[in-house]
Amino acid sequence: MGLPFALLQSGYAGLVLLVVSAWVCNHTGKTLVACLYEDEQRWVRVRHSYQDVMEVCFRKLCPNWVRMGGMMVIVAQVIELVMTCSAYLLVSTGLLLDSLSGVAAPRSVCLLVSLMCVLPCLLLTGLRPVSTLSLLCSLAHALISLLVILFCLSRANHWSLSALSVSVKPEDFLVSVGVIIFSYTSQIFLPPLEGSMEDRGHFNGMLGWTHGVACMTKTMFSLTAVLTWGPQTKEFITDNLPSNLRPVVNLCLLAKALMSFPLPFYSAATILQSCVFRGELLLSEFQLMKSQVLNMFSLLMGLTGSVTGAALTLILPCLFHLTLRWKQLTVRERLIDAAILSFGVICSVSGVIFSSLWEGLEERMDKRYCRNTPELNKHPLKRHFLILIRNSYSTQITTS
Repeated sequence: MGLPFALLQSGYAGLVLLVVSAWVCNHTGKTLVACLYEDEQRWVRVRHSYQDVMEVCFRKLCPNWVRMGGMMVIVAQVIELVMTCSAYLLVSTGLLLDSLSGVAAPRSVCLLVSLMCVLPCLLLTGLRPVSTLSLLCSLAHALISLLVILFCLSRANHWSLSALSVSVKPEDFLVSVGVIIFSYTSQIFLPPLEGSMEDRGHFNGMLGWTHGVACMTKTMFSLTAVLTWGPQTKEFITDNLPSNLRPVVNLCLLAKALMSFPLPFYSAATILQSCVFRGELLLSEFQLMKSQVLNMFSLLMGLTGSVTGAALTLILPCLFHLTLRWKQLTVRERLIDAAILSFGVICSVSGVIFSSLWEGLEERMDKRYCRNTPELNKHPLKRHFLILIRNSYSTQITTS
């Protein structure tokens, strides 16, 4: 829901970025899965997880720190997944608050209702119900996009290209990069997804088509919204919708957020169960506690999101590919991997800097999540970035 505002801030460069980001995430997804295989004689899958690839890579680069490498990627995955679960609870709570604004329901009550809706996730024992819920989530997402796009098309006679600018401020563009590129991320789920396919030979084609469709959908959704509302495009596009359409979209968003929760929850519980202990109940309790006191964790979420998000999506897949397949890669492939890796490092460092500079997050969020301040009203992009930090993990994981 934040992509139109990101496109407004990045102008025509944002349109290019929507396409390039889809290609980059598609490339890193394929390279990550390729590192699960050895193809000296024949195409054989010899690794099964992100952790396995990390350990092999560390065995080549730092033989004395192999176990440390495996633990690092486990910690990064768990942080990413726990943050994702927390963001879904937060979004669900915010949508419930917005939907029940007429009865002035307390935030704690809405949070408990959201938690009760996701408690059945404790009973998940396999990927089949998770995949079913993910399919329903995708259908809800498609319905939301369709409703917004159809409304925008009905206002096509008022469209104006003047809303998109050629020149943009570096600060605006940098934040837009974070919003756009991390709306395509799904690398953390790809190794088990590819392993569960009946015909793994179709994986690359499936991933390419999925990113292509996602790119077209995101571009059409963002562009039509910006052309419709122009400079009045708000940080969350639902705030631009008319009063008769907004409740319907909010309900679809609520359903999407709740149905998105099982995938990261099941993945995090599986990792904890196999590597540390039986972690489902503890994970649920942690989500509730963390969501209730989320203001205290806002800066931590920004910092860890900048590090783990960029690392798992951009940096590590390219590093694995260069390390494990160096001799088989052409010069062009090496340069592409090196360029993406460098870009990932820049994104990570920039995100840490932004998060560190804007420490008073709980005082600067808009009233949907926290309070409002005159200072932040003067800088809507900063407010959008601060909201993005909190919700960066709830971006559409359509490629999974």
